[in-house]
Amino acid sequence: MFNAERFITETLASLRHQSHSHLEIIVVDDGSKDGSTDLVEAWGDPRLTLVRQSNAGQTAALNTALRHCHGNYVQYLDADDLISPNKIALQIARLQGKPQCIASAEWARFSSEPTEARFDPEAVWTDLDPLDWLAGSRAQGGGMLFPALWLLPRQLVEATGPWQEDLCLNNDAEYFTRALLKAERVLFCPGARCYYRSGIRGSLSGHKTIKAWQSQFKVNALCEQAVRQREDSDRIRRGFALSWQILAHSCYPYHPELAEQALERAKALHSAEIFPEGGSAFLLASKVLGWRLARRMQVLSGRP
Repeated sequence: MFNAERFITETLASLRHQSHSHLEIIVVDDGSKDGSTDLVEAWGDPRLTLVRQSNAGQTAALNTALRHCHGNYVQYLDADDLISPNKIALQIARLQGKPQCIASAEWARFSSEPTEARFDPEAVWTDLDPLDWLAGSRAQGGGMLFPALWLLPRQLVEATGPWQEDLCLNNDAEYFTRALLKAERVLFCPGARCYYRSGIRGSLSGHKTIKAWQSQFKVNALCEQAVRQREDSDRIRRGFALSWQILAHSCYPYHPELAEQALERAKALHSAEIFPEGGSAFLLASKVLGWRLARRMQVLSGRP
């Protein structure tokens, strides 16, 4: 938790309302400067432990939380995301007697109120082999592996190892790719829901610094290496080729050198090609001037 005063009470409430009440709640304050810790201290739940540390980043805070928890299952949760009241109970039920499996859930985005969330089924909303899950999730180059989605048995957490603390953007993709590759099977839990809050100003996912893009580049490289060691197939190569192109489109023109490196990695993997998305004016400019110049014009006009 870092400067999460706007959201932490709602997030804690989603834990208090869990039907599985035997919880150990670890909140790590990563050097917040706002009133976050006051709200947590006033929460008054004996299951909650507040741990304070100097600001060291999200992944360091997650590792701190792991060192303080003792449960048989681990639910990671960002300070601004929510889970449905039955989420943990449904996932524990599916994981009983299966310590080498990982449980997934339904997810949807919202910006202001969780009632805005629309749960549109995805191809990976079913029980799958972990490689099938990873390939299906990345089929269009994207994929969602954010912390609230999963419930992990302690045995799988220990096999996965710690969060990589030098990563600051998309670190969850790297961690949960490792976790999935350690798992025997992904068990999907219908009705277990998590809510991903989008459009937060100043959020980690919205950072457009060189450090952030370098982190994303490293995450792509680590995930590609780990997955291709297990399966170096056309579907895996195509998915990562699209991922590299999405990264290139996103970080251009903020970090043009890194964008070109990403495009080279995409070309080396697969012939599949995609272009940046945008409105009609952007698409017309891309067609006439090329997507790079269109992106520069887009950014100069104030669009991210």
